[in-house]
Amino acid sequence: MNRWVPGFTGSTLDRADLVRTNPEQLAALTGSLSARLLVLDGIDPVLDQDGLMVWKSLAEADPSSELIFLGFDDGKPRFAEVRPDLPRGASRSPAIFRMLDIMPPGEAGTYAAARSLIDWHLRHGFCAQCGTRTEMFRGGWGRKCGQCKAEHFPRVDPVVIMLAEHDGKVLIGRQPAYPPRRYSALAGFLEPGESLEEAVARELHEEAGLRASNVRYVVSQPWPFPSSLMMACIADADRDELTIDYTELEDAIWVTREEVQASLDGDPDAPFLPPPPYAIAHTLFRRWLEGGG
Repeated sequence: MNRWVPGFTGSTLDRADLVRTNPEQLAALTGSLSARLLVLDGIDPVLDQDGLMVWKSLAEADPSSELIFLGFDDGKPRFAEVRPDLPRGASRSPAIFRMLDIMPPGEAGTYAAARSLIDWHLRHGFCAQCGTRTEMFRGGWGRKCGQCKAEHFPRVDPVVIMLAEHDGKVLIGRQPAYPPRRYSALAGFLEPGESLEEAVARELHEEAGLRASNVRYVVSQPWPFPSSLMMACIADADRDELTIDYTELEDAIWVTREEVQASLDGDPDAPFLPPPPYAIAHTLFRRWLEGGG
Protein backbone atom coordinates (compact mmCIF):
# COMPACT_ATOMS: atom_id res chain seq x y z
CA MET A 1 0.00 0.00 0.00
CA ASN A 2 1.27 3.46 -0.91
CA ARG A 3 2.09 5.15 2.37
CA TRP A 4 0.67 8.44 1.10
CA VAL A 5 -2.75 6.98 0.23
CA PRO A 6 -5.23 6.75 3.13
CA GLY A 7 -7.29 3.59 3.41
CA PHE A 8 -10.84 3.59 2.02
CA THR A 9 -9.93 6.15 -0.67
CA GLY A 10 -9.49 5.86 -4.42
CA SER A 11 -12.75 4.09 -5.29
CA THR A 12 -13.29 3.78 -9.04
CA LEU A 13 -17.06 4.16 -8.70
CA ASP A 14 -18.80 6.74 -10.86
CA ARG A 15 -21.59 7.64 -8.42
CA ALA A 16 -23.77 8.95 -11.26
CA ASP A 17 -25.84 11.40 -9.23
CA LEU A 18 -28.04 12.33 -12.20
CA VAL A 19 -29.14 8.72 -12.55
CA ARG A 20 -30.33 8.65 -8.92
CA THR A 21 -32.98 11.27 -9.70
CA ASN A 22 -34.25 9.51 -12.84
CA PRO A 23 -36.68 6.68 -11.88
CA GLU A 24 -37.05 5.50 -15.48
CA GLN A 25 -33.30 5.19 -15.97
CA LEU A 26 -32.90 3.43 -12.60
CA ALA A 27 -35.61 0.95 -13.55
CA ALA A 28 -33.86 0.24 -16.83
CA LEU A 29 -30.58 -0.38 -15.01
CA THR A 30 -32.15 -2.87 -12.62
CA GLY A 31 -33.30 -4.84 -15.66
CA SER A 32 -29.90 -4.73 -17.37
CA LEU A 33 -28.10 -8.04 -17.88
CA SER A 34 -24.84 -6.30 -16.96
CA ALA A 35 -26.09 -5.05 -13.56
CA ARG A 36 -24.06 -6.48 -10.70
CA LEU A 37 -24.95 -7.01 -7.04
CA LEU A 38 -22.39 -6.85 -4.23
CA VAL A 39 -22.01 -10.19 -2.45
CA LEU A 40 -22.05 -9.76 1.32
CA ASP A 41 -21.81 -12.06 4.29
CA GLY A 42 -24.13 -10.18 6.60
CA ILE A 43 -22.68 -6.71 6.15
CA ASP A 44 -19.08 -7.89 5.50
CA PRO A 45 -17.67 -8.25 1.98
CA VAL A 46 -16.90 -11.56 0.32
CA LEU A 47 -13.45 -11.45 -1.31
CA ASP A 48 -11.72 -13.40 -4.03
CA GLN A 49 -8.11 -14.60 -3.86
CA ASP A 50 -6.84 -11.15 -4.89
CA GLY A 51 -8.66 -9.31 -2.10
CA LEU A 52 -11.30 -7.96 -4.50
CA MET A 53 -14.99 -7.94 -3.70
CA VAL A 54 -17.20 -10.55 -5.33
CA TRP A 55 -20.21 -9.47 -7.39
CA LYS A 56 -23.10 -11.50 -8.81
CA SER A 57 -26.01 -10.96 -11.17
CA LEU A 58 -28.61 -8.51 -9.90
CA ALA A 59 -31.20 -11.14 -10.80
CA GLU A 60 -30.03 -13.03 -7.70
CA ALA A 61 -31.13 -10.26 -5.31
CA ASP A 62 -33.54 -11.16 -2.51
CA PRO A 63 -37.02 -10.07 -3.75
CA SER A 64 -37.78 -8.67 -0.28
CA SER A 65 -34.67 -6.45 -0.27
CA GLU A 66 -34.36 -2.75 -1.04
CA LEU A 67 -31.76 -1.96 -3.69
CA ILE A 68 -29.14 0.78 -3.48
CA PHE A 69 -27.68 2.03 -6.75
CA LEU A 70 -23.98 2.54 -5.95
CA GLY A 71 -23.02 3.83 -9.40
CA PHE A 72 -21.04 2.52 -12.35
CA ASP A 73 -17.75 0.67 -12.31
CA ASP A 74 -16.06 -0.91 -15.31
CA GLY A 75 -19.08 0.20 -17.33
CA LYS A 76 -21.50 -1.87 -15.26
CA PRO A 77 -24.23 -0.61 -12.92
CA ARG A 78 -23.44 -1.70 -9.35
CA PHE A 79 -25.98 -2.32 -6.62
CA ALA A 80 -26.10 -3.35 -2.96
CA GLU A 81 -29.13 -4.72 -1.16
CA VAL A 82 -30.63 -3.92 2.21
CA ARG A 83 -31.96 -7.28 3.31
CA PRO A 84 -34.71 -7.44 5.96
CA ASP A 85 -32.81 -10.13 7.90
CA LEU A 86 -29.83 -7.87 8.64
CA PRO A 87 -29.60 -6.66 12.25
CA ARG A 88 -30.06 -2.97 13.03
CA GLY A 89 -26.79 -1.25 13.91
CA ALA A 90 -24.56 -4.00 12.51
CA SER A 91 -21.41 -4.45 14.58
CA ARG A 92 -17.84 -4.80 13.39
CA SER A 93 -16.83 -8.43 13.05
CA PRO A 94 -13.25 -9.60 13.72
CA ALA A 95 -13.15 -10.85 10.13
CA ILE A 96 -13.59 -7.42 8.56
CA PHE A 97 -10.24 -6.17 9.80
CA ARG A 98 -8.45 -9.22 8.43
CA MET A 99 -10.10 -8.51 5.08
CA LEU A 100 -9.05 -4.87 5.14
CA ASP A 101 -5.43 -5.97 5.47
CA ILE A 102 -5.59 -7.42 1.95
CA MET A 103 -8.11 -5.14 0.21
CA PRO A 104 -6.68 -2.37 -2.02
CA PRO A 105 -7.68 1.11 -0.70
CA GLY A 106 -9.90 1.82 -3.72
CA GLU A 107 -11.72 -1.48 -3.31
CA ALA A 108 -12.21 -0.76 0.38
CA GLY A 109 -13.52 2.69 -0.61
CA THR A 110 -16.30 1.16 -2.70
CA TYR A 111 -17.13 -1.16 0.19
CA ALA A 112 -17.14 1.81 2.59
CA ALA A 113 -19.86 3.51 0.55
CA ALA A 114 -21.98 0.36 0.42
CA ARG A 115 -21.56 -0.52 4.08
CA SER A 116 -22.30 3.00 5.33
CA LEU A 117 -25.45 3.25 3.20
CA ILE A 118 -26.74 -0.17 4.23
CA ASP A 119 -26.16 0.60 7.90
CA TRP A 120 -27.91 3.97 7.55
CA HIS A 121 -30.98 2.40 5.95
CA LEU A 122 -31.16 -0.26 8.66
CA ARG A 123 -31.23 2.43 11.35
CA HIS A 124 -33.49 4.97 9.64
CA GLY A 125 -36.59 3.10 8.59
CA PHE A 126 -38.89 5.60 10.30
CA CYS A 127 -39.36 9.33 9.86
CA ALA A 128 -37.57 11.41 12.49
CA GLN A 129 -40.27 14.07 12.13
CA CYS A 130 -43.52 12.10 12.47
CA GLY A 131 -42.52 8.48 13.12
CA THR A 132 -44.07 7.03 9.96
CA ARG A 133 -42.21 4.27 8.09
CA THR A 134 -40.16 5.74 5.25
CA GLU A 135 -39.42 4.50 1.74
CA MET A 136 -36.15 4.52 -0.18
CA PHE A 137 -35.77 7.02 -3.02
CA ARG A 138 -33.00 8.58 -5.14
CA GLY A 139 -31.61 5.16 -5.87
CA GLY A 140 -31.08 4.45 -2.19
CA TRP A 141 -29.36 7.73 -1.36
CA GLY A 142 -32.30 8.98 0.66
CA ARG A 143 -35.56 8.02 2.36
CA LYS A 144 -38.91 9.79 2.05
CA CYS A 145 -41.85 9.91 4.42
CA GLY A 146 -45.21 9.31 2.73
CA GLN A 147 -47.06 10.97 5.62
CA CYS A 148 -45.36 14.32 6.22
CA LYS A 149 -43.28 14.30 3.01
CA ALA A 150 -40.02 14.85 4.90
CA GLU A 151 -36.88 13.73 3.05
CA HIS A 152 -33.98 12.19 4.92
CA PHE A 153 -30.43 11.74 3.63
CA PRO A 154 -27.39 9.84 4.88
CA ARG A 155 -25.14 11.85 7.17
CA VAL A 156 -21.41 11.64 7.74
CA ASP A 157 -20.06 12.22 11.25
CA PRO A 158 -16.92 14.41 11.25
CA VAL A 159 -14.07 13.20 13.45
CA VAL A 160 -10.72 14.84 14.14
CA ILE A 161 -7.66 12.65 14.64
CA MET A 162 -4.44 14.39 15.55
CA LEU A 163 -0.83 14.30 16.58
CA ALA A 164 0.22 16.88 19.15
CA GLU A 165 3.84 17.85 18.50
CA HIS A 166 6.30 19.21 21.06
CA ASP A 167 10.08 19.42 20.97
CA GLY A 168 10.41 16.93 18.10
CA LYS A 169 8.05 14.36 19.62
CA VAL A 170 4.39 13.51 19.09
CA LEU A 171 1.76 12.35 21.53
CA ILE A 172 0.09 8.97 21.02
CA GLY A 173 -2.45 7.14 23.17
CA ARG A 174 -4.21 3.84 23.58
CA GLN A 175 -7.66 2.68 24.63
CA PRO A 176 -8.38 -0.52 26.57
CA ALA A 177 -10.01 -2.09 23.50
CA TYR A 178 -6.79 -1.88 21.47
CA PRO A 179 -4.64 -4.98 20.96
CA PRO A 180 -1.70 -5.19 23.41
CA ARG A 181 1.00 -2.55 22.85
CA ARG A 182 -0.96 -0.75 20.11
CA TYR A 183 -1.00 3.05 20.24
CA SER A 184 -2.55 5.52 17.85
CA ALA A 185 -3.27 9.21 17.36
CA LEU A 186 -5.84 10.83 19.65
CA ALA A 187 -9.27 11.38 18.13
CA GLY A 188 -12.76 12.68 18.85
CA PHE A 189 -16.02 13.78 17.22
CA LEU A 190 -16.63 17.39 16.27
CA GLU A 191 -19.35 19.01 18.33
CA PRO A 192 -22.09 21.36 17.04
CA GLY A 193 -20.89 24.90 16.45
CA GLU A 194 -17.23 23.92 16.38
CA SER A 195 -14.53 24.32 13.75
CA LEU A 196 -12.00 21.67 12.83
CA GLU A 197 -9.23 23.59 14.59
CA GLU A 198 -11.33 24.15 17.69
CA ALA A 199 -12.19 20.46 17.90
CA VAL A 200 -8.52 19.47 17.74
CA ALA A 201 -7.63 21.90 20.51
CA ARG A 202 -10.57 20.81 22.68
CA GLU A 203 -9.86 17.09 22.33
CA LEU A 204 -6.18 17.51 23.18
CA HIS A 205 -7.07 19.56 26.23
CA GLU A 206 -9.79 17.17 27.41
CA GLU A 207 -7.86 13.95 26.89
CA ALA A 208 -4.30 15.03 27.68
CA GLY A 209 -4.46 18.43 29.39
CA LEU A 210 -2.57 20.17 26.58
CA ARG A 211 -3.06 23.61 25.07
CA ALA A 212 -2.78 23.34 21.29
CA SER A 213 -2.09 25.93 18.62
CA ASN A 214 -1.12 26.12 14.94
CA VAL A 215 -3.45 23.29 13.91
CA ARG A 216 -2.63 22.02 10.41
CA TYR A 217 -4.94 19.84 8.35
CA VAL A 218 -3.12 16.92 6.70
CA VAL A 219 -5.49 14.42 5.05
CA SER A 220 -8.94 12.82 5.38
CA GLN A 221 -10.44 9.36 5.16
CA PRO A 222 -13.93 7.83 5.24
CA TRP A 223 -14.39 5.34 8.08
CA PRO A 224 -17.48 3.16 7.54
CA PHE A 225 -18.06 2.03 11.14
CA PRO A 226 -20.69 3.20 10.67
CA SER A 227 -20.17 6.45 8.72
CA SER A 228 -17.46 8.89 9.77
CA LEU A 229 -15.08 11.23 8.00
CA MET A 230 -11.71 11.16 9.74
CA MET A 231 -9.81 14.45 9.34
CA ALA A 232 -6.17 14.12 10.32
CA CYS A 233 -4.28 17.10 11.74
CA ILE A 234 -1.04 18.05 13.44
CA ALA A 235 -0.94 20.69 16.18
CA ASP A 236 1.69 22.31 18.36
CA ALA A 237 1.43 21.55 22.08
CA ASP A 238 2.41 24.10 24.71
CA ARG A 239 4.25 21.59 26.93
CA ASP A 240 4.88 17.89 27.41
CA GLU A 241 3.36 17.43 30.89
CA LEU A 242 0.18 15.37 30.57
CA THR A 243 -3.07 15.24 32.47
CA ILE A 244 -4.65 12.08 31.05
CA ASP A 245 -8.40 11.54 31.07
CA TYR A 246 -8.48 7.86 32.01
CA THR A 247 -12.15 7.58 31.10
CA GLU A 248 -11.06 8.10 27.49
CA LEU A 249 -7.51 6.75 27.42
CA GLU A 250 -5.68 3.90 29.10
CA ASP A 251 -2.32 5.55 28.50
CA ALA A 252 -0.58 8.28 26.50
CA ILE A 253 3.12 8.71 25.72
CA TRP A 254 5.43 10.98 23.77
CA VAL A 255 7.49 9.30 21.03
CA THR A 256 10.37 10.44 18.83
CA ARG A 257 10.69 10.21 15.07
CA GLU A 258 13.09 7.31 15.48
CA GLU A 259 10.59 5.44 17.65
CA VAL A 260 7.72 6.04 15.22
CA GLN A 261 9.89 4.87 12.32
CA ALA A 262 10.91 1.74 14.22
CA SER A 263 7.25 1.00 14.93
CA LEU A 264 6.20 1.38 11.29
CA ASP A 265 9.17 -0.77 10.23
CA GLY A 266 8.00 -3.59 12.48
CA ASP A 267 11.03 -3.44 14.76
CA PRO A 268 10.33 -5.81 17.69
CA ASP A 269 12.13 -3.37 20.01
CA ALA A 270 9.87 -0.46 19.05
CA PRO A 271 8.00 1.04 22.02
CA PHE A 272 4.56 0.47 20.48
CA LEU A 273 2.65 -1.30 17.74
CA PRO A 274 1.32 1.08 15.07
CA PRO A 275 -2.23 1.31 13.75
CA PRO A 276 -2.87 -0.85 10.66
CA PRO A 277 -2.13 0.58 7.19
CA TYR A 278 -5.83 1.09 6.34
CA ALA A 279 -6.27 3.39 9.36
CA ILE A 280 -5.66 7.09 8.78
CA ALA A 281 -3.47 7.28 11.88
CA HIS A 282 -0.96 5.13 10.00
CA THR A 283 -0.97 7.62 7.12
CA LEU A 284 -0.65 10.49 9.59
CA PHE A 285 2.46 8.92 11.14
CA ARG A 286 3.99 8.50 7.68
CA ARG A 287 3.31 12.06 6.67
CA TRP A 288 4.68 13.41 9.94
CA LEU A 289 7.90 11.46 9.41
CA GLU A 290 8.26 12.88 5.92
CA GLY A 291 7.63 16.45 7.03
CA GLY A 292 3.95 16.66 6.09
CA GLY A 293 1.98 19.17 8.14
